[in-house]
Amino acid sequence: MGAERMQIGEVAERTGLSLRTIRYYGEVGIAPPSARSQGGFRLYTEDDVERLLLVKRMKPLEFSLEDIRALIDVLDRLAAGGGDDATRRDLLERLDGYRTAVEVRSAALRAQLEACEDFTARLSGVRAEHRA
Repeated sequence: MGAERMQIGEVAERTGLSLRTIRYYGEVGIAPPSARSQGGFRLYTEDDVERLLLVKRMKPLEFSLEDIRALIDVLDRLAAGGGDDATRRDLLERLDGYRTAVEVRSAALRAQLEACEDFTARLSGVRAEHRA
């Protein structure tokens, strides 16, 4: 039997993405629905949900749609066996490059968060000094 299929509303609830965003990712080929119902409704599988969650994780790190598409290609090809040894090595190197990029971007976000928390603490200190 095939995998259980979900309609777009359930996928939106599970991913926290809007219906419009899910449709857009399908239209640009990043996360198309696996099937359509006889009535034309988009139908998604668990794998589709995982793909959408991957996209959701990459967007705040400012990966472009092309970057996302390329990483999905790497992951899909590795899941399918990766081809010969040279191809697998190339795919794994590309995967390592994405991991490094995520680490760098995550560190930058942590630094921004630290600056925001410091600013909040300073404002709280000023507020405490001037209690009414």
